[in-house]
Amino acid sequence: MVLSKAVDFAVLNWNAWAPGVSSREDWLGGKAFVQAEKAALPAMAPKTLQRRLSPLARAVFNAADGCRDGDKALPIVFSSAHGEVNKSLEMLQSMQKGEEVSPTAFSLSVHNAISGLFSIAYANHQEITVIAPGQDGIAPAFIEALGLLHERHNEVLIVLYDEPLSGFYPSQPFALNGPAVCALALRIALTGNGLPMRFSRSPARRDDGEHASQIFSFLKFLVSDDKALALGNHRHSWEWYKK
Repeated sequence: MVLSKAVDFAVLNWNAWAPGVSSREDWLGGKAFVQAEKAALPAMAPKTLQRRLSPLARAVFNAADGCRDGDKALPIVFSSAHGEVNKSLEMLQSMQKGEEVSPTAFSLSVHNAISGLFSIAYANHQEITVIAPGQDGIAPAFIEALGLLHERHNEVLIVLYDEPLSGFYPSQPFALNGPAVCALALRIALTGNGLPMRFSRSPARRDDGEHASQIFSFLKFLVSDDKALALGNHRHSWEWYKK
């Protein structure tokens, strides 16, 4: 989908998880994150898969499960700048030491690993897209989801997630990191009961950080009384309006 004009949609439901943050007041008040905390696993997660779920995967499962509409399987757009890159680093460090890397560890480190585990756990055979948006932040996930809605689907689930990078990777001055593990799920439709929004592109150049930090900005926008949010990089920006 090429976004040439503003598009209206509705957020039917949303759910988020970050360590130690559980309410609107927590998000607005800037409550400190409890970095050691892990997300609780939904009952739908089979025990055979639970041991494969990293802290980031647990956050995704927690956020997405709380945003589902019963047992209805929806198309999903997963979006993450880094995915399980920290797992990849661990494997590379093991290889450097001359240790063997298991095929299972490798399969759980690829960018679509979490989406694959989620589709297995929930027997979801709908269309699933996994995005690595780079400098464009969270906007590509919305563009993809809106494209699915305009094609044929009534509802789409968007899942935005990231975790802080290992200290091995330089994250400054690129603003690659959020302050903690975080997952945000939004169930959207073109119309329906929920929070009506308008999404559009702007030529304005901004510097709002990349995907991991933009998730937190959008979460604060959801719970605040603000009517508009602009996020972007040095090329262009995107705007969300509460109607």
